[in-house]
Amino acid sequence: MRLGLALGYWGRGPAPDHIPLAREAERLGYDSVWTAESWGSDAFTPLAWIAAHTSTIKLGTAVAQMAARPPTTTAMQALTLDHLSGGRMTLGLGLSGPQVVEGWYGRPFPKSPLTATREYVDVVRQVLRREAPVELSGRFHSHPYRGPDATGLGKPLKPITHPLRADLPILLGAEGPKNVAQTTRIADGWLPLYWSPTRPEVYGPALAGLPEGFLVAPMAQARVCDDVAEGLLPVKMMLGFYIGGMGHAARNFHADLMARMGYEEEARRIQDLFLSGRREEAVLAVPDAFADEISLVGPRERIAERLESWRKGPVTDLLVLSPDRHTLRVLAELNA
Repeated sequence: MRLGLALGYWGRGPAPDHIPLAREAERLGYDSVWTAESWGSDAFTPLAWIAAHTSTIKLGTAVAQMAARPPTTTAMQALTLDHLSGGRMTLGLGLSGPQVVEGWYGRPFPKSPLTATREYVDVVRQVLRREAPVELSGRFHSHPYRGPDATGLGKPLKPITHPLRADLPILLGAEGPKNVAQTTRIADGWLPLYWSPTRPEVYGPALAGLPEGFLVAPMAQARVCDDVAEGLLPVKMMLGFYIGGMGHAARNFHADLMARMGYEEEARRIQDLFLSGRREEAVLAVPDAFADEISLVGPRERIAERLESWRKGPVTDLLVLSPDRHTLRVLAELNA
């Protein structure tokens, strides 16, 4: 199991520790570093900055939101970064949810998310292969565009730039069982948001018969500390926001996933508290047990024991979300 460093996205402004952390992770032997986006900083620009300050560590987006860019634009950014970094780029994509897609990007959330994802990946792969001009008569992505308001002048094109790698890896952030099952068929890997090594049955059918070389790269918050309850607070804060605020009360994929993992009543209570403005209570309502099983928190010996359960399953890459250099070093030592 390889280790990756997950940096997420910025808060109020650029995070001053991201470059030092990325360089430290590279020195410690971490295989990859990952950036993200929500509705603030984008995923690609910080990754280019990190690429300029590192030399061997792989670079990934976890995730770049599909609604933010046409698939050809995403492919352009990926192939550009792949060239500039000497072939270190991995493209992680995610559909996001209706609240973000319609509220931030001003686009309709696709009525068939599976079809929209499949078409998006198809176009990106066509660009990267550069075998012929990009053509797709899709429900959500058509190349050339032939809608009712089209001029009729569009023509199929292929990228001027020759991609460095036609097989640049594409990973998908998927949560629903059907979406995960499709991911195993059309992508090179999967980016689970919440992964519990003690509950493989949650995704069992969807992950049956994984293709050879398929990547499973969950993200997990980590912290080496003496007080487990205190160490879990950042995990609970993240869960309170995602479960309570990252989606509408009637349609929140993160809350639905928590429910499928055995915490349905708790997920709905977190939503109710968060959406009624009682955010601190929403965080405290996150069960310690749930926060604990999807993270690596506690003394070194406890983390070493729990790390074994992560290695036993299908996980190929553990993306560590931690701003603490000591924690990064301990995990590197334990995973050596």
